[in-house]
Amino acid sequence: MSDSAIEVSGLRKAFGTRVVLDGIDLQVPAGTVFSLLGPNGAGKTTTVNILTTLIQADGGSVRVAGRDVIRDAKGVRAHIGVTGQFAAVDDLLTGQENLQLMVDLKRADSAVIPGLLERFDLTGAARKPVATYSGGMRRKLDLAMTLVGGPRIIFLDEPTTGLDPRSRRTMWDIIRDLVAGGVTIFLTTQYLEEADQLADRIAVLDQGRLVAQGTPAQLKRQIPGSHVRLRFSAAPEAEAAAGLLPGATRDEDGVTLRVPGDGGTASLRDLLNRLDDHGAHAEELSVHTPDLDDVFLALTGREVSTR
Repeated sequence: MSDSAIEVSGLRKAFGTRVVLDGIDLQVPAGTVFSLLGPNGAGKTTTVNILTTLIQADGGSVRVAGRDVIRDAKGVRAHIGVTGQFAAVDDLLTGQENLQLMVDLKRADSAVIPGLLERFDLTGAARKPVATYSGGMRRKLDLAMTLVGGPRIIFLDEPTTGLDPRSRRTMWDIIRDLVAGGVTIFLTTQYLEEADQLADRIAVLDQGRLVAQGTPAQLKRQIPGSHVRLRFSAAPEAEAAAGLLPGATRDEDGVTLRVPGDGGTASLRDLLNRLDDHGAHAEELSVHTPDLDDVFLALTGREVSTR
């Protein structure tokens, strides 16, 4: 496999006269988390279906795990795992039996089962019917089944939908552990906090086109409203500092300044140098940037959706 786990160039797909994907370019480095966001009808599900060989594109090139998804679909499938929005587990079987079923389907070694049960804290429930599992346990079992065969690229479609906050955090820890072990995660999620916490890079898809790509921090810096807050020990010091910093405004408390800026290293260094040059020293400094909800709304004009 090359340094890129997924390479997409000029991807196009239409259903009849409706264009769903219109020239998509993506590159996902191996061993990272990549999150694809977008409103209803943006083309997220179609993109994932093409990358996982479920449907064919109308144009462009797609390579997953170094293999062409059309010419070597079987080779692609041998290197990927897919966990859908709804847990694909059999309620009538036990957790261990579900894993054994996946082992048989993938012609893997049954010796992996005890390790997977332990890794996902399911050993105590291994011989219980899945119908008795909580939502969090079902999601963990579903992901454990996906790991049978050791896929190096995993597609997660809204993996924490319906989970309570504790189970969601547990799933985040599992995803981080997978990436630390070199696995690549392609994530779609309705929770922008989740993308913010987990993703190394994010792409925003709208009406079949990519409208933005970058790290969470880079995307936030594109949206107006970023500023630095400086708190001084007394009002006269804040007033003096305000005269040194273009665009600075004072809060009602009289000792706090709000200074427009992207919060980047270069702009912070310039701000602090200006203060140092005039002997002004802030007691507290904090950087405030728009969150991903603001980014999503600004880029698409719509609220977050689940598909």
